[in-house]
Amino acid sequence: MEDLLVIENGERVAGTFSETEMAARLKKLRAMMAENDVDAVLFTSMHNIHYFSDFLYCSFGRPYGLAVTQDRATAICANIDYGQPWRRTGDALTYTDWRRDNYVRAVQKLVGGAARIGIEFDHLTIENLDKLRHAMDSSDFVDISKLTMAMRMMKSDEGIALIKGATQI
Repeated sequence: MEDLLVIENGERVAGTFSETEMAARLKKLRAMMAENDVDAVLFTSMHNIHYFSDFLYCSFGRPYGLAVTQDRATAICANIDYGQPWRRTGDALTYTDWRRDNYVRAVQKLVGGAARIGIEFDHLTIENLDKLRHAMDSSDFVDISKLTMAMRMMKSDEGIALIKGATQI
């Protein structure tokens, strides 16, 4: 079996938010990246992955990610999900367990050429950070966790409507 796969399995599902809302979130993120001289972002927390891609993962002991550049946003997923992330996000790279550190290979494929990569220091494990630093030794890793947390705190009209609807239940 290959190390990395693109699995387009099943029909796309309706998102939690509109395409306009999701595009606005990525636009704000990309503006923040440009403002802070960050070439790419690797999200690892379910909070940011869900907020910026509408994919909520269950790790099953495996790492997940969302790689964002100025051109693409790609979910990095374990093969155990077999296409479910693609149905939610539209762009997903699946890694297999057939060879150790295929997750790192997926990250390297998507953001390996970036000079500055934003990561969540409050979520990424030291072990995985060390693996990423080794694999992408010419990249500088910077903390973007506080910046993205502040972005998530400001709710859009759609976000407020969802919260109000949830409180009715």
